[in-house]
Amino acid sequence: MTEDVTIKITDRKGIIHEVLAPTDMNMNVMELVCAYELAPEGTIGLCGGMAMCASCQCYVLNQVTLPERNDDEEAMLSEAFNVKDNSRLGCQIYITNALEGLEIALAPES
Repeated sequence: MTEDVTIKITDRKGIIHEVLAPTDMNMNVMELVCAYELAPEGTIGLCGGMAMCASCQCYVLNQVTLPERNDDEEAMLSEAFNVKDNSRLGCQIYITNALEGLEIALAPES
């Protein structure tokens, strides 16, 4: 049986959206933001989730166990704007049961 997890996403206007995310579709946070239309079309996921553009950068607001940043994500964040210690690329965070209760905020457009 598959379950959805609840994720809170603060959009770029500061509005908090509590969304259900499926754990059985191999989706990532960037795709979730697009599916719920929480960012204007053409402002997120520009590279298609290849960790090459940082348009899906987000800030992790709470303590949820996430996978470590990979080399591609580290490299992209080293070149991105508005990077903070809690920055991640949404395309590199895949939705699993471990993300239950995750709270993120979308980084401003660069």
